[in-house]
Formats: sequence, C-alpha cells, structure tokens
Amino acid sequence: MIKQKSMNLYILRHGLAVEAGTEGYDKDADRPLTAKGERKLHLIADAMEELDLELDLILSSPYKRARQTAEIVADVLKVKMELTSTLEPGGSSSELIQLIGKTKPSAEGVMVVGHEPYLSGLISLLISGSTNLPIVMRKAGLCKLSTDSLKHGRCAALEWLLTPKQMRLMV
Repeated sequence: MIKQKSMNLYILRHGLAVEAGTEGYDKDADRPLTAKGERKLHLIADAMEELDLELDLILSSPYKRARQTAEIVADVLKVKMELTSTLEPGGSSSELIQLIGKTKPSAEGVMVVGHEPYLSGLISLLISGSTNLPIVMRKAGLCKLSTDSLKHGRCAALEWLLTPKQMRLMV
C-alpha cells in the first residue's frame, strides 16, 4: 500500500488596501495595498518565516492588492509565485482545486492568496463540505488546512486560523 503524501494548504487574505471607490482607482482589480498594509505584510511574512512554513508554490489572484501581498510573501519565503484567475472574486473553487492537483511534482505546501468572501467559503467547503460555516478571514489573516487527498468538498482538517495581529506578535 502506497501512503499518499499529505498536503498543507495555506490560505492568505490580501493585506490592507485602498478603499473601494477611492478616486483614481476606477476598477476594483487596480486597488493596491496601502503603505501601512505593505509594512504590516512584511512583518506577517517574517512571522511566516518563523513558523517554518514549507511552501512549494504560491497561487494568487491577479488583482493588484492580492498580487502585491503574494509578492511580499514569495520574496521573504523564497517561493515561486503564479497568478490565477481562479482566485479572483467570483472565481471557481473547483478549478482552483484542479489547478493545485495538477502541480508537478505534487506540491506538499501551497499558499493561495485572494479575497473575501471567496476564501472563507473555500475553507468552509474543504473542512465541512458546505460553504456555510461562518468563518472570518481578516485582511492578511492566514489559515492552515491539512489534507491527504485534496478534492472539491469535505477533505481537510483546520490546523489553525491566525489573525494578522497574532502573527505580528510572533516577530
């Protein structure tokens, strides 16, 4: 019998961004992180380093604030990053799970960076089989799920869910 490798899936919400409706940012996809959001994310990425996260890949929404968040983490943790439309607001969690499953060699640690309410719905789906659990993902909050077989539905265990403040206290 071959034992399947387990996978850790880290789910990170983008950091503090320019508010919707701010002059000069007509499209939601163009809203960047604020200077404060960038500073806090560098501390949070340092906390991730302290946690010894073992990542093979970071997948990010192409929206500017999510991409910037992923770039900061990828730079600090020295991990490859790719953009995917499956993590945009309204993206397909089914397609995201298929994409993760196709990583070669099979990834043991993947981080996804995106938006609410998509991410809390994804966490809920993977731990309960439904998107209805009332999960709160703060901006720059981080969740760790573990699974022996990633699929669209109940397949994962919630290891932890950290707020940005908890992570900043680690460094």
